[in-house]
Amino acid sequence: MRLLLVHPSALMYSEIFLRLEPLGLERVAGAARAAGHEVRIIDLQVTGVRELAREFASFRPDALGVSLNYLANIPEAIGLAHAAKRSDPRCFVFFGGHSVSFVAEDVLEQAEGAVDAVVRGEGEPAVAPLLEALRDGGVDGVPGVVTAAGRGPEPRMLHGIDSPLPARDLMRHRRRYFIGELDPCASIEFTRGCPWDCSFCSAWTFYGRSYRKASPEAAAAELAGIREPNVFIVDDVAFIRPEHGHAIASELERRRIRKRYYLETRSDVLLRNEEVFQRWTRLGLRYMFLGMEAIDAEGLDLFRKRVSPDENFRALEVARKLGINVAINLIVDPAWDEERFRLVREFALSVPEIVHLTVMTPYPGTEIWHTESRRLTTRDYRLFDIQHAVVPTTLPLDVFYRELVRTQAVINRKHLGLRTAFGALRVLGGNLARGQTNFARMLWQFNRVYNADRQIADHRRPVRYELPLPRHLDVADRRKLYVHSRPVGRRDARRSE
Repeated sequence: MRLLLVHPSALMYSEIFLRLEPLGLERVAGAARAAGHEVRIIDLQVTGVRELAREFASFRPDALGVSLNYLANIPEAIGLAHAAKRSDPRCFVFFGGHSVSFVAEDVLEQAEGAVDAVVRGEGEPAVAPLLEALRDGGVDGVPGVVTAAGRGPEPRMLHGIDSPLPARDLMRHRRRYFIGELDPCASIEFTRGCPWDCSFCSAWTFYGRSYRKASPEAAAAELAGIREPNVFIVDDVAFIRPEHGHAIASELERRRIRKRYYLETRSDVLLRNEEVFQRWTRLGLRYMFLGMEAIDAEGLDLFRKRVSPDENFRALEVARKLGINVAINLIVDPAWDEERFRLVREFALSVPEIVHLTVMTPYPGTEIWHTESRRLTTRDYRLFDIQHAVVPTTLPLDVFYRELVRTQAVINRKHLGLRTAFGALRVLGGNLARGQTNFARMLWQFNRVYNADRQIADHRRPVRYELPLPRHLDVADRRKLYVHSRPVGRRDARRSE
C-alpha cells in the first residue's frame, strides 16, 4: 500500500530555538517500509502545504498518517484530514502520536468523519498491522487503534528500540533541521521512556514508567550512518544508566565516530554519573539542556522534580568544569507577580547559562491535568504550546505577557544580541560558508516571534476545536494514567504460567 506520513507545522518555540527532524515519524516510516509498503514523508516544519498537495495528488496514497506529538497542532491536522478527504474520499486518514493518544475519542468526534482512526501508543508496532487490516477490509481489531466504533485491543509496545531504523532518506530538506548553533543537526534515540514521575510531564504516563535502551552496537551503527556533523540525543533523560553511556562511548571510540552532541538530562543524573559526561565531552558533547524548572525548593516540590536547589546549582558547576554549554529551563507559574519575574530576570543575568522559559500548562496525560484545581481559561488546542497561559494569571493577562516577554527579551539580549553575535561570528561564518542559515536567522527574529501583543491576540482568535473538559480521575492508582502497560518480562511471564 502507499502511505503518506505528515508532520504538522512548527510551533512558536520552534520558530526560533530549534527545528528537529521528525525522528518518530521516520521510525514509523521505517516500520511500514520494512513490511513492504511504499512510504513518503512531508514535514510541514520545513515546507508548505502546496508541496503536500502536490505530493498527495501525484502519489495518490491509500493512507495518510499525521503525527500529533503536540496538542497545538490538532486543529491544523483536522484541517489536513478534511482536505485529504475532499481530494480523495477513499484515502484512509489516521492520526498518531504522543498527545493525541490521550484525547483519541474526542478528536475523532471533532473531525466529523474526516479522520478514520487514531493510533494510541507507539506507532512502530502499530503501522504494519493497521495497513494490513486496512487492505483486508477493517481496522477495528488492531491493537492501539481507536475508531468511531470504539477502542480495539490495548496498544503494543516495542520490546527493544534497535529497530526499525528511521527512514532518514525520505526527508527532502534535511539541511533545515537545527538546534541553536548546531546547524544542521540530526536526531538519535539511545533510550525511550522515563522512570521519574514529574507532575507536569506525560512521558512517564505514556510509556507506563517503562525504560528501554538501544544496544550499544545498534546505537553506534546508526550514528555511523548519520551524515550530519551535529546530533541531538532525544532521550528524555540522557545517561541514566552510566554503564549504557560508557558502552556506547566505547563503540564510538572503536569506530572513530566524532560528532558534536546536544542532549537533555537531570541535575542529579549529571552529579551521579559525572564520569560518563566527561567521557562524552571527549567524543564531542558540547551542549546540554537541564530542566531545572524552578530556582527554589517550593517550586521544585510543586513539580515533584525530586531534586534540591543545591543539586541544581552543583550540576551547573560540574557542567562548567566539563566545558559543556548549558541551557536551563524554568517553568513560569501563571501565579507569578511582577516581583517574581524581576527575581527570575536577576537570576538569568547572574549565571553564564542560557535560560529558557516555558509556561506551566496542564496537559492531558499529566497528573496536573486531573488535579489542577484552577479552572482552565481556554480550551483552544492552539494555546497549549507552553508559551501561552491557559489557567488564570495573578497579573492581568496583558501584564503577564508583558512581563514574560520582557524577561525573555532580557535573556535574549544577553545571549543572542548583537554583542554576542560578534562573539559567535566564527560559528556563524562557518555555518554560512556551508550554506546553513538557520542559526543566523534565529539570531534576529526574536522580536517578531515573541511579542506580547501577538500572544494576547492569539487568545482572541475564533475557536473551532477545543480540548475536552478534564475528566475526574483518582490518580492514587497511577496506572490509570498510562497509555502503555509495562511489557511482561520473562520473570513475570513465568510467574503467570
